[in-house]
Amino acid sequence: MEANPADWTLPPFEFIERDGMFYGRGVADDKDESAIHLTILLRMKAEGIVPDRDIIVALTADEEGGPQNGVEYLLANRRELVDAAYVLNEGGGGIVENNRKVSNTVQSAEKYVVNFTVEATNSGGHSSVPRPDNAIYSLARALDRLSQLNQPVRLNETTRAYFARQADILGGETGAAMRRLIANERDAQAAAIVSRDYSNNSRLSSTCVATLLEGGHAMNALPQRAKATVNCRILPEETRAEVQARIVSAINDTGVKVSVEREDSNSPASPLTPDLLRAIEAVTQEVFPGTPVVPTMSTGATDGAYFRAAGIPVYGVSGLFYSAPNAHGMNEKVESEAFYQGLEFMYRLVRRLTTGPGM
Repeated sequence: MEANPADWTLPPFEFIERDGMFYGRGVADDKDESAIHLTILLRMKAEGIVPDRDIIVALTADEEGGPQNGVEYLLANRRELVDAAYVLNEGGGGIVENNRKVSNTVQSAEKYVVNFTVEATNSGGHSSVPRPDNAIYSLARALDRLSQLNQPVRLNETTRAYFARQADILGGETGAAMRRLIANERDAQAAAIVSRDYSNNSRLSSTCVATLLEGGHAMNALPQRAKATVNCRILPEETRAEVQARIVSAINDTGVKVSVEREDSNSPASPLTPDLLRAIEAVTQEVFPGTPVVPTMSTGATDGAYFRAAGIPVYGVSGLFYSAPNAHGMNEKVESEAFYQGLEFMYRLVRRLTTGPGM
């Protein structure tokens, strides 16, 4: 993402270290992980370590920079450069609450994005002669109905493992509700308790939310057109058509059209490979003793989707326990100590995955 220097009090494109913090656009998303992966290669070479497999580092920008500069291009045109048994990527990392390391998450699935246009049209007329079939009112009613749409809970291997481990961490009413949901996805009472946390709610089902509005063409004319963009984050196990049908059913107005504005590729969840998880858990205990490893599904997007769609498993893991990262924000910053801990974690993990545990 770009940064407007006028919006910062520090120069966004200058790397600054001050008072135990790193500042600069991208230090949290995600030049930090780029630097870590390159440093691992340099360190292994300097130490004379010969891995038992190829280690490929690809620094890409599909998610925010467009397909001409990233994974989608490489897979289509230079697949031999990035064909791998699996990929370690962004998307996971350490969770910190009240200065305590709560969990080290491993992203093994992510939702995909579909933007729908919800549109009402009308023949219009002069505003001095109102009529009941106003396009703006029709759209407003449609969006109000859409706001009440509760999509069905649907868990996959990743989210089942996530809620199982979160239940042990949280305990109490929420933990018990998570266990009930794992046993029965249709337990509406359990879902309501888990959904009190917005981030957990977004992992239970596909979600849709209105993000843009446009309507009318003049202050003294009845609107001929009113439309909204509805941004949906869809579970890997569901299709765009399923979600679109739910939207149409919730709006329940044949005069309001629902069409696809943009549709990203779906990507299947990566399997929770036991050997890989054991390696991550072992290194986590070495570097962050007592911290559990929790599989997770991203509700946002990463370049991992392109690899998964191409049949290459992806695992988002970093060991970066930032207490208050503000990626894309003013004076983007991360704690330098947490960065170096993440570097050590990833170095040990790559060593373990490519040369065995002996170090």
